[in-house]
Amino acid sequence: MFNKLITISVLSLSVLLTANASINQTKGSFEDKFRQLDESLPTPNVYRNAAGEPGHKYWQQQVDYKIQAKLDESKRRIEASQTITYHNNSPDTLKYLWIQLDQNKFKSDSMSATTTTFGGIGNRGPATSAASSDKPAQLSLGALRRQQFVDDNILGYDISGVKNKRGESLNHVIVGTNMRIDLPTHLKPGKKVTFSLDFAFNIVEEDAVSARAGYEHFPNDKRDGGNDIFLLAQWFPRLHSYTDYEAWTNKEFIGRGEFTLEFGNYEVELTVPADHIVSSTGSLENANDVLTSKQRKRLKEAETAERIVFVVTAEEALENEKSGTNKTKTWKFKADNVRDFAWASSRKFMWDARGYKQDDKEQPLVMAMSFYPKEGGDLWKKYSTESIIHTIDVYNRFSFNYPYPVAQSVNGPVGGMEYPMITFNGPRTELQKDGSRTYSQAEKRFLIGVVIHEVGHIYFPMIVNSDERQWTWMDEGLNSFLDGVAGREWDPTIPWGVEPRDITDYMKSSIQVPIMTQSDSVLRLGPNAYTKPAAALNILRETILGRDLFDFAFKEYATRWKFKRPTPSDFFRTMEEASGVDLDWYWRGWFYSTDHVDISLDNIYKLRLDTKNPDIDFARQRQVELDKPLSLTDERNKAEGKKLWVDRFPDIKDFYDANDRFTVTNKERNKYHKFVNGLKPWEKAAFERAVKEDKNYYVLEFSNIGGLVMPIILELTFEDGSKENQYIPAEIWRRTSKAVNKLIITDKDKELVSVTVDPRWETADVNTHNNHFPRKMIESRIEAYKQKKSTKKVSQDLMQDIKTELDKETGKKEYLGK
Repeated sequence: MFNKLITISVLSLSVLLTANASINQTKGSFEDKFRQLDESLPTPNVYRNAAGEPGHKYWQQQVDYKIQAKLDESKRRIEASQTITYHNNSPDTLKYLWIQLDQNKFKSDSMSATTTTFGGIGNRGPATSAASSDKPAQLSLGALRRQQFVDDNILGYDISGVKNKRGESLNHVIVGTNMRIDLPTHLKPGKKVTFSLDFAFNIVEEDAVSARAGYEHFPNDKRDGGNDIFLLAQWFPRLHSYTDYEAWTNKEFIGRGEFTLEFGNYEVELTVPADHIVSSTGSLENANDVLTSKQRKRLKEAETAERIVFVVTAEEALENEKSGTNKTKTWKFKADNVRDFAWASSRKFMWDARGYKQDDKEQPLVMAMSFYPKEGGDLWKKYSTESIIHTIDVYNRFSFNYPYPVAQSVNGPVGGMEYPMITFNGPRTELQKDGSRTYSQAEKRFLIGVVIHEVGHIYFPMIVNSDERQWTWMDEGLNSFLDGVAGREWDPTIPWGVEPRDITDYMKSSIQVPIMTQSDSVLRLGPNAYTKPAAALNILRETILGRDLFDFAFKEYATRWKFKRPTPSDFFRTMEEASGVDLDWYWRGWFYSTDHVDISLDNIYKLRLDTKNPDIDFARQRQVELDKPLSLTDERNKAEGKKLWVDRFPDIKDFYDANDRFTVTNKERNKYHKFVNGLKPWEKAAFERAVKEDKNYYVLEFSNIGGLVMPIILELTFEDGSKENQYIPAEIWRRTSKAVNKLIITDKDKELVSVTVDPRWETADVNTHNNHFPRKMIESRIEAYKQKKSTKKVSQDLMQDIKTELDKETGKKEYLGK
């Protein structure tokens, strides 16, 4: 069954293994896959220590906002003023402040617009395709729509009135999506500065420009002119972060890399049409002014309800969207210790809510709430708020109790996006001809999955405040891992996309870049920032560390960096320090390289220990010779009845015709006795026991084709039908990362018949075909088909085409040439 049956002496066993282990290892080609990562990570300091936790002098800035904003529904425009108080908690004196102007991304002369390629890979937004040898260039209708919207609208901020607390103008310079405000008096450590500015911008149509916020128009609503849903995010000028590891994080906003911000306290007043319902970051401070007594009563009932309570019912929302008003209401919200602020507004919203109780003195009650139009239908009624509560329940176990008073899911044009206490989620029902609304299984799965994912983002990175623009994986990857945990606790039949098998195609592709690549330079963001790090953490939890060690270390990371700003080194160091396991090889391979997992089981050698007794060993060796296939020539000679010459003339036979090289003489017997008598007592006892037990020795020969070192997980199948699993840690590759051999010893009655590497697909091995020994037949499918005639290079038949008449009803053409 295996390559060779080898009789081997106990003294030469180690020599064979050492020789084989050096296979493919040539002079000068050694690569240390277990080299310590500290040489690549920032040096620990007083701000971030070597254990991966905030140092004893850790600091971060604080920025507080007071904003008054008005939504002009008819113009689809925001006009606002804000007062900002900046607290300098750093040890540095600041000469200027940097502010993010995200709306400037939509300007036609922005870096985002001017560097967007035609076709190619990695673009965000409507599709385009460059010309090739067999097809013309393609510009999607979505791309045309986007271009036309940008041409027809003035986009980006109007900034005015940048003044200090005394009303004096401050010098400011706009640089793309950033603005520098020069401080007339340098801001020293421990001091704060207050300034104000006015801003306005035209809201983008999200479906047209593919943004993270914007409006969606519903022209078929009964109200004259239709209705809009407004999702407002990245909508106000916000301070860039000033950090201990980078100073100002003022990298241009191109569109893919999101942001990192400072925590602060917000007081926000939102003036909207009086018939609008507003969902927002923070607590509603003036419910008596903007909600009816019935709505307030329902909201109170929802706090202790076992199922959702409608604050605004479907019938009320439907009636509300039929008409408009010229009146306005101002909704006042307050949010403490948040890093951003977002909101949504529409007269189309129904609103449901249910309280979630948690064992937390500071925040014992969280109001889970959903806002959605009739288009959301029963899909949202059933699953949106329920998914919020499920997410909080799971994420609390893995990190910390949810620290805010509300968690919200809002339906609108954005497919999925997160902000403190509020998320935007896209799936909807389909209106049928009979007036009913239905949804597919895919839409159901999408809604549950996107709500879990986006609400999970409130933990990572809205509380554990990583830098999304620099390291997208730190929020998307960690959160995708956790949403997979929560998702499988909801319904394991839904494909959550975090299993090792989900990343193998990407890991062996030619467009892979390291996970640690800055987000705007990643070629395929989904696999790189979401799936691969999520699968890596899943493997780390289930296969490398085990659940107990992983869960303890991950929770330690979350609690250490709650309301603080971690970097990748803080995550890597915390996971190692808290688990007690050296994981440098894992981070280096999975996060810093584009190696993939492909461990091949190339050969298995079955060995039998020599007894040194010639009367036994020579007989065994003779049997090995006899078991070899007979020469084809000898077989045919025998079949033809040919007699051997020595059989025809037996008188010429001599000693060697009766004795072969396996004949035992007393010389060999004396040598055996001398060997036994020369052994020390412990050597003799060990040797005689091994001979008596006569165990099976198997040498398994592995090669690392993909380059990524991983544990070798084996399923051993024996002749009696039984199976056994063995786990070989990744450290087996520490000296020879390209090839290793492993000796496996079994009892005499446990004959090995086959071995499978990674039988449960735990390690993201990209090629499972070389995981079996003996090799298995590769099963696939074949489909019969009728070959179609090629349509390439067929000239246009104008003589026939000219006979076509135009169908004036539909604009379709019908053929009249019959």
